[in-house]
Amino acid sequence: MIKKSTPPPFSFLLAHPAHFVACGCGSGLSRFAPGTAGTVFAWATYPLLRLAYPADFNFALFVAFMFAFGVWCCHVTGRHLGVVDHGSIVWDEIVPFWATLLVTPNQIVWQLAAFLWFRFYDIVKPQPARWFDTTVKNGFGVMMDDVVAAGYTVLTLALFKSVLDRFF
Repeated sequence: MIKKSTPPPFSFLLAHPAHFVACGCGSGLSRFAPGTAGTVFAWATYPLLRLAYPADFNFALFVAFMFAFGVWCCHVTGRHLGVVDHGSIVWDEIVPFWATLLVTPNQIVWQLAAFLWFRFYDIVKPQPARWFDTTVKNGFGVMMDDVVAAGYTVLTLALFKSVLDRFF
């Protein structure tokens, strides 16, 4: 068993396809803030994915598939690491942040705000994210606490946009 804060060796990443995915193609192996590294990976790959899936509906289907696939990958990887939600598992940050960016205005200031709010909610884990994190000990729980963080992020951005639109 590896401690939750100790990244596994690079060889672990290549030992099983689920590990490669769950560890965010290697971004989760960061020794400093792997969740943030995974979110940066999501932000960096988002424009490339939008080239492959330019229609919002198709991209939303892709994200839904990646969520379902991620449940399995995170479950397998957590089991192999001996920690359900090991720090190196970052697919749970990546997929919900892609979904967040889908509904975020396509301007750097809004995307930066989305990034900061998403990281805040992922760290703080307001309910029901905390419930998923502490109670649902499988790949679904790992993925869902970040889906909740994405939901809070989208709501926060919508509130800010509403206030800004009203006054400016």
